[in-house]
Amino acid sequence: MLSMEKLKEYGVKTNTGLERCCNMEAFYFKMITASVNDANFEKLGKALEANDLEAAFEAAHAIKGVAGNLALDPLYDAVCEMVEPLRSRKEMDYTGMYKKIMEERDRLAAII
Repeated sequence: MLSMEKLKEYGVKTNTGLERCCNMEAFYFKMITASVNDANFEKLGKALEANDLEAAFEAAHAIKGVAGNLALDPLYDAVCEMVEPLRSRKEMDYTGMYKKIMEERDRLAAII
């Protein structure tokens, strides 16, 4: 079951995230739960497979925004590594970065 303690152990700045959710813990937990099921994770993977850097950037940027607003720092940090090269549409192998993002998402999902 999700708790503030588990989130802190994962690396979340819970005070910051909770403040952004008007200090409503139930709402904060609901938003975190929804974030791990965000369709942008799948969109990002498919866009990378298709080498569609525009769509990949949009999905990665959306994930970054959600993770940042909820103070999910490990996920946020992982996606930040990918967003900037995608912003400039840099042709490169994003496989390792995507794997890291998915690992962080899965670590978060495991504590929910």
